[in-house]
Amino acid sequence: MRYILQTLPYVTDIVEASMFADLLALCRQRVPDVLLLDLQMPGIEGPEAAQQLLAEFPDLKIIVLSMLSGDRYITQMLKIGARSYLPKDADQEQLCQAIEDVLTTGHHFTPRISRALIRGVQQPSRQPLSLFNAAQLSPRELEVLRLLCQGRTAIQIADQLFLSPRTVEGHRQKLLEKTNTPNAAGLVGYAARNGLLDT
Repeated sequence: MRYILQTLPYVTDIVEASMFADLLALCRQRVPDVLLLDLQMPGIEGPEAAQQLLAEFPDLKIIVLSMLSGDRYITQMLKIGARSYLPKDADQEQLCQAIEDVLTTGHHFTPRISRALIRGVQQPSRQPLSLFNAAQLSPRELEVLRLLCQGRTAIQIADQLFLSPRTVEGHRQKLLEKTNTPNAAGLVGYAARNGLLDT
């Protein structure tokens, strides 16, 4: 991500923070023109982090980066005040376009965001958002969960993620424990209910 940002001609300074307290302190020193916010920052949920930041810095332009792609995550973050919502695997062109749009027009909408907003209007969710209703799943566990939901075997997942099959089985067992589900079918249902999969 830093490498991509350094290629942009209008980027003069890049500052990173891995913990929310550090991020807040950096913003108090100097409010960034654009903030790329990871929803899975340790110790705080993305919505709460965004709300605290925007309460103190109401003009802060936040672009969310997340592995979570469910409609309700997207619509909730936009309601809070995020200016765009991108997948973590966004390529250089997508990221650059989002930053340029947010700087010039204030927002950046992708087809995925548009679909989420339309479905949100047509079928408003009655469930409150809780990113870590996703049971405090780690990024690696989310990756394994998505691949399991696609019907991949432990060996296939191990090959794709450059892990050992035994490590994948360990992640699978942790997923069953954290989500309190009995089997792979239960994991699929859990992922669907919590917006962890695309429709």
